[in-house]
Amino acid sequence: MRRLSGGARIACRAIGMMMVAPLGGCSAGAAPTIGLFGAWFPVWLLCAVIGVLAACVARGVMVGSGLADAIPGQLAVCAACGLIVACLIWLVGFGH
Repeated sequence: MRRLSGGARIACRAIGMMMVAPLGGCSAGAAPTIGLFGAWFPVWLLCAVIGVLAACVARGVMVGSGLADAIPGQLAVCAACGLIVACLIWLVGFGH
């Protein structure tokens, strides 16, 4: 078995620390959760579901008003509407 040189060993340790560092955001104190039906769910999941519902509502409004024929890129527009609503829910409801 070959040993790593000093520079390679330092690089491996640095890469390992960079891979582990984001896991600190998963601790109970940093990740807001909400209790639903006896289980704890992360709040970002709730915001994502609300965003998907907002995208569906935006699609329905565009079809009902006739804008669906005039606006190109329906998928991008509806996805952007859902993302905006999800981010606003996150910032207003759970932002610091």
